[in-house]
Amino acid sequence: MQTYKQEQLDLRYLRMARIWSENSYCKRLQVGAIVVKKQMIISDGYNGTPSGFENVCEEGNVTKPYVLHAEANAITKLARSHNSSDGATLYVTASPCLECSKLIIQSGIKRVIYSDQYRLQDGIELLRRAGIEVVQLSDQPNEKA
Repeated sequence: MQTYKQEQLDLRYLRMARIWSENSYCKRLQVGAIVVKKQMIISDGYNGTPSGFENVCEEGNVTKPYVLHAEANAITKLARSHNSSDGATLYVTASPCLECSKLIIQSGIKRVIYSDQYRLQDGIELLRRAGIEVVQLSDQPNEKA
C-alpha cells in the first residue's frame, strides 16, 4: 500500500512522463516514460523511430514496425549510460505491452506506474507474475462540474 507522500511523488513523475511524451512525432499515440531511482530521473524516452531515421511513425494510419516504444527507448538509453535501473521505478503514460514488459523485467525495474490502459493486458499480467509492483494512476486533474 502506498503512502500519501509516495502517491504524490508518483503523480508528479507521471505528469513529467506525460510532458515528455510531447516530444514524440507519432500521430496516433504519443507515449512518454521516465525511469526514477532514489528520487532522481536516470533515463527518459518517448515513442518514435530509431536514431537517424525519419521522424515519421505511421504510414497510412498504421505504425511502422520499427517504431520503438517509450519504455524501450528509456531502457536502452540506460544501457548506454553509467546508471543502473536495478530497483528503479518506471513511469509511463500507457501501460506496457508484452515486449516492453520483458525488457522491464530483465532491466531490474521493480515498480511500474502508468496512466492510460493499453488495449492489451498481457504486459501487465506478465509484470505482476514477475513480482513487479504495477499501479495505475490518473495524472489528469479531476474535472469540476
